[in-house]
Amino acid sequence: MTSLRRPVEALSVGHPTYSQTFPCQPSAAELGRGLVRDILGVWHLDGLADHAALIVTELIANASRHTPCPEIRLTVGRPSPIRLRVGVVDREPTRLPILGQATDDDESGRGLLLVDAVADRWGYDLHGSGKRPWGKEVWAELRIEGGK
Repeated sequence: MTSLRRPVEALSVGHPTYSQTFPCQPSAAELGRGLVRDILGVWHLDGLADHAALIVTELIANASRHTPCPEIRLTVGRPSPIRLRVGVVDREPTRLPILGQATDDDESGRGLLLVDAVADRWGYDLHGSGKRPWGKEVWAELRIEGGK
């Protein structure tokens, strides 16, 4: 049996980014949460781990529920000294995320509402050029307090 987890190494220069490919299944959320917690530990950002883990869970759940893709890529990066970005890339650019309105009786539809509640901002980026993108990344950012 092979492990999907690899040791995490911190980059000492620039804005570090880490990514790993997972099967597009709800069970990948557990692996994603562990990976995010490991990375944030290396970067000394443990205080963001709970919110980042929640975001990863919801983004992976949405990708596995709403796209037919066999794989997704989890990305964790620091686009600036004061921002942490967590994203999920899939190859389904036509299925864009929509912030829903779940009622008390709905059994689903709250994922992006949770992301919206804990993230400083969230959105999506299409990947590819021209009129035919090959995929998208749904992402959320958290502010790093005291970031330099």
